Amino acid sequence: MTTALIVIDVQRALFETSPPPADAASVVARINMLADRARAAGVPVIYVHHESPGSALAHGQPGWELDPRLTPAQGDLRVRKTTPDSFLRTALGQTLSDAGVTHLVICGYATEFCVDTTVRRAAGLGLPVTLAADAHTTHDKPHAPGGQIRAHHNATLPAISSFGVKIEAIPAADIIFSGGTAG
Repeated sequence: MTTALIVIDVQRALFETSPPPADAASVVARINMLADRARAAGVPVIYVHHESPGSALAHGQPGWELDPRLTPAQGDLRVRKTTPDSFLRTALGQTLSDAGVTHLVICGYATEFCVDTTVRRAAGLGLPVTLAADAHTTHDKPHAPGGQIRAHHNATLPAISSFGVKIEAIPAADIIFSGGTAG
């Protein structure tokens, strides 16, 4: 398999909040670790930016920028999106196809929206997904804290078998990239 690392919506307007997303500092550190290991193995790293005109997430606004704790490198790719689906009306699918990518490692924000939707869409497109189980997050909600929402998705997404490809959720430290692949 040829792998790509997808980092979803780790942007200032979403992380520079009070309170911040659940376990935010540790999640960002794990994303940086994954990105460093991916690059060292020749795996493309793609940062997805959500945007919404007229808001803090408007393209080019400070809130649209990546969280300053992230460590993107020259050569990393960027994708702009306007829905929870990182594929819908974006260049992501074509970018992955052009690079021969057949497997995704996904991390980022928001677990129950953009991460969930992108994992499901990738699987629906026939791409096996490794969800970095401790490198995605969300804010606490009235019905559940962010950590519980993450645990729920780590349990339920891998239980979906109807797409015909594997979805797994494993800790970031256990994701090994080698020669453009991950396992």
